[in-house]
Amino acid sequence: MMTTKAAAKLWGISDSQVSKLCKEGRITGARKSGRSWLIPAGATKPTSNRLKTELQRQPPVMLPLPIGISDYRSASTEYYYVDKTLFIRDLLDERAKVSLFTRPRRFGKTLNMDMLRVFFEKTAEDTSWYFKDKKIWQCGKKYQDYQGKYPIIFITLKDVKRENWEDSYNLIFQLLQNEFRRHMELADSERLSPYEREYFKKFLDGDSRENEVMMALQNLSCMLDEHYGIPPMIIIDEYDTPIQQGHMCGFYDKVIGFMRNLFSGGLKDNSHLSLGFLTGILRVAKESIFSGLNNLKINSVLDNRYSEYFGFTADEVWEMASYYHSEDKYNEVCEWYDGYQFGHTEIFNPWSVINYFGNECQPKAFWQSTGSNDIINEILTLSDVETTENLRRLLLGDTVKTQIDTSVIYPQIQRNPASIYSFLLMAGYLKPVGERMLIGSNDFYSVAIPNKEITGVYRSEILGKLESFIPQTTASAIQLAVYSNDTQALQQNLRKLLLQSVSCFDTLGENFYHGLLLGLCATMEQYIVTSNRESGEGRYDICLSPKDSRLPGVLIELKAGKNCSPTALKEMAATALRQIEDKHYDTELFTQGSQLVFKYGVAFSGKKVEIVSSHTERSL
Repeated sequence: MMTTKAAAKLWGISDSQVSKLCKEGRITGARKSGRSWLIPAGATKPTSNRLKTELQRQPPVMLPLPIGISDYRSASTEYYYVDKTLFIRDLLDERAKVSLFTRPRRFGKTLNMDMLRVFFEKTAEDTSWYFKDKKIWQCGKKYQDYQGKYPIIFITLKDVKRENWEDSYNLIFQLLQNEFRRHMELADSERLSPYEREYFKKFLDGDSRENEVMMALQNLSCMLDEHYGIPPMIIIDEYDTPIQQGHMCGFYDKVIGFMRNLFSGGLKDNSHLSLGFLTGILRVAKESIFSGLNNLKINSVLDNRYSEYFGFTADEVWEMASYYHSEDKYNEVCEWYDGYQFGHTEIFNPWSVINYFGNECQPKAFWQSTGSNDIINEILTLSDVETTENLRRLLLGDTVKTQIDTSVIYPQIQRNPASIYSFLLMAGYLKPVGERMLIGSNDFYSVAIPNKEITGVYRSEILGKLESFIPQTTASAIQLAVYSNDTQALQQNLRKLLLQSVSCFDTLGENFYHGLLLGLCATMEQYIVTSNRESGEGRYDICLSPKDSRLPGVLIELKAGKNCSPTALKEMAATALRQIEDKHYDTELFTQGSQLVFKYGVAFSGKKVEIVSSHTERSL
């Protein structure tokens, strides 16, 4: 049976018109259920001149947009639904024992997993009608026969974001208890042994020890297999959320140990498993979460298989724009929310596209702040000068060639700040450009920012974090001093910044000071900021190239030492300035059209700073 809403969507008329047809007895088999009507799934829309006339008088009813809807039944019958059901066909054709799908947040992972649950799950309700008007049903009986065939274990860990292991464990336990409770048919099943029924009751009562909870997936799958006579499917959504939380809050080893045993019991060599599906942002393979799980099939953003099922394709966005009579906005949607590349497929951010049409086609960064960025903050605090410079190049529209490891892990971030690019790619902040380059045994890609939305998100969530510890009044004063060649003000404000905002443990070498000045210069929007580039007879430290040739160009050369005397610090600053002069670092700026170049030699020692400067005008 189907609801009036489902019939209205299928027949292209309003709910009230369907109810009216039911009341008039014009739909065979329709019956009242409470205040609403239930209609046979195979019923056809009655036609008559009266109905046609009525339809002509009324404008078509537009389906609402599924903003924040991750329940498949509701999304597919009550809202505008982008049909992703061929995902089911492809999974059945491949039949990988356990599949992991890594995608950025808000790209439809939870909705797709719930779709799989509704399709495959064996229930008392006939759920086939949720799919009879979908693409999967057009694939024929071969696939239809799988509908409603399997018991399902479904766990979503997306909300396990607690600050300690005890609270995280208790929440995971509650989620597992809820899944046990969803299968109350096992409590009195004669096909289970007395021991199994006792275990089931004990688990629901909360009396299980941690080692018994670790075996929950394995034991529940065994009991479902015995009760139904067919092994269940296990679906785990956002499996890596507790792991990320453990890394950020200091209980990483505990959560890894628990999750390893929980997943291994349910997914590794489990004879009571038909198929398993997991989603997350990162693969986390090297952490031995899936140790020995040889039947795990990884599907990352770089893989072509299943690439069109998470996010919207160009055709799907065009159809949505047409449905909401906004075809003239399609180019704007592309500019703001297109640009992702999953495998060989061009992908739009689905969360942002839906919110765009729901916001009367007014564009903004909808994806911003839809999840935690604590990991990104951590990466940025560890970034070196080269990484900082590359992040700024990306914001300017450049590409960066880098190694990409799809199995990037959380502890690796602290050991290797360059892993930031792999994480940003997996998390949706970057896209691959061009073809994969295999160098030795490592994969290299050129990466870039996907679209206008992410440029804004990138500026606030990525680059903004680099400058967040710098007081804005001090930053503005430093920028004004650089621009106006006020050496005394520049030195005073840098000294003030070092005293107020920087730990003595941070001031260990030239790289730190280099990154600090890069951060300060980044928001000078009249300039293009570059670092460690060749010009003249060497490589300068920092160059500010004016976008308008009437503005002065700026060169900064840095030196750093430990426990320097005031005299030694002045000599270091003078040496830095002579290096700019002797190696003709101003060559590139004058070639680009600058008429005036300010040159700064800057020397640091702990929280002390000394600056000397000069300027050169272009000869006419």
